[in-house]
Amino acid sequence: MAFNSFREFYPYYLGEHRNRTCRRLHFIGSCGVLALVVVAIVRGNPWWLLAALVCGYGFAWVGHFFFEKNRPATFRHPFYSFIGDWAMFGDILRGKIRF
Repeated sequence: MAFNSFREFYPYYLGEHRNRTCRRLHFIGSCGVLALVVVAIVRGNPWWLLAALVCGYGFAWVGHFFFEKNRPATFRHPFYSFIGDWAMFGDILRGKIRF
């Protein structure tokens, strides 16, 4: 599938995240990413950023492979998928998406 904008992509992205456990794992992974970025800044050690990547993608991929049973959008649309993770995170915080 080709998308001309993130606006076109986001409904597809949400459709790939129908499973509640998958969404929860994404949310937990994103919280971990934020915490690890803070640790990297406070400690002045960029290696924590690698841990942040592993945390974020690790939780998300477990959600997809074991609960959603689909292939993460990251593999086909890495840029839009990254933005979609944070858009979904924000939508969950605002109560627009069921957690």
